[in-house]
Amino acid sequence: MAGDSVRVDTWVWGVRLAKTRSQATAACRAGHVRVNGATAKASQAVRLGDEVRVRRNGFDTIYRVAGLPVRRGSAAEAAQHFDDLTPPPPPRVERPAEIVRDRGAGRPTKRERRDIDRLRGRGDAG
Repeated sequence: MAGDSVRVDTWVWGVRLAKTRSQATAACRAGHVRVNGATAKASQAVRLGDEVRVRRNGFDTIYRVAGLPVRRGSAAEAAQHFDDLTPPPPPRVERPAEIVRDRGAGRPTKRERRDIDRLRGRGDAG
């Protein structure tokens, strides 16, 4: 292997995006790792400047390869080998305050139930 590239599974493991090399390889096999827009096999080489997308917890994270780690080091060392290009998540929508009914007030009326549904974001159901 040349000194200007490294396997993508080794890179993902070396920069601490996967806990083990086996997990990095499995992520590649499952299609969760993309290099420059194309699904990557575990043995695919990555070079400086390549864009690597890793699907973690249901979201894509985007990294630019800034270094090629020789071994898995500390988190501070790993952070030097990539630039995080992931856009910030969209702002969370504030939920309205919870509706509190007095204990013993009985079941809500049809009008109260519709108001509750509207406040919880369920639209005008029913």
